[in-house]
Amino acid sequence: MVLESLVNPIRAAKKPWELFFIGLFYSSVAILLSFWIFHEHTSLVMVFLTTMACVPLVYNTIKLEEKKDVVVSEETTLLREHGRVILFFLFLFLGFTVSFSLWYTFLPAGLVQSAFSVQTQTIANINTGITGSFFQNFDIFTKIFFNNLKVLIFCVLFAFIYGVGAIFILTWNASVIGTAIGNLIRTGVSAEASMLGLVGAAKYFHIFSISLLRYAVHGIPEIAAYFIGGLAGSIISVAVIRHDLGTKKYERIILDSSNLIIIAVVIIFLAALLEVYVTPLFF
Repeated sequence: MVLESLVNPIRAAKKPWELFFIGLFYSSVAILLSFWIFHEHTSLVMVFLTTMACVPLVYNTIKLEEKKDVVVSEETTLLREHGRVILFFLFLFLGFTVSFSLWYTFLPAGLVQSAFSVQTQTIANINTGITGSFFQNFDIFTKIFFNNLKVLIFCVLFAFIYGVGAIFILTWNASVIGTAIGNLIRTGVSAEASMLGLVGAAKYFHIFSISLLRYAVHGIPEIAAYFIGGLAGSIISVAVIRHDLGTKKYERIILDSSNLIIIAVVIIFLAALLEVYVTPLFF
């Protein structure tokens, strides 16, 4: 297909920053098609269409990573190779997030309500109530950690069952985060509406950067953990499809995937600490 020809796993690993623009393009095309064909269900259809565009790239990447598990014997080398893949997935996710936030910011209010209705409702249901007290926030930290851990488990399971299923969960998260960022931008711009000219423009870009940073502090490691978990589940899935079960190759694959999942859990823990105790200090 046309979108598939834009990038391949080898090129993505060499130039991961290009995936940011690929993410912008994939999600923008998905939003426009959703408006045009499935207007009443845009908020969900755009996530599905964005995911569909990523399937060839993700699947081919997973096949390459599974081959590395069989060929590369040194675990540290293997983890370093996986790290390159995680990096370009992060750029892809960042492209999705920026795209969704920009569309949320610039679309007319009426279209925003229909295009991001499900995402807005999801955000409305999230109420952390962080107070600033360490002990009071500990319960919130526990809630956030186990919620993120649940998402990680879903990423692993979706990746194992569907091969590239984790990309759907991650695209959905990008749409929710993009909606939250876009809402912060619109709120901030409304507060500065009386300011015009260059001063107003400067205020706008300041609001955009602050809104993005607010979620990036804990969001980037959190999303990286989801990608790592999804990669682990997908590698196992491909190994099963290739009938590597019961072989020494499969034992090596299980060991590598287990290490990836452990790393993902540790990152989820650290991201929850950042979200509860660090991000509120600056934003």
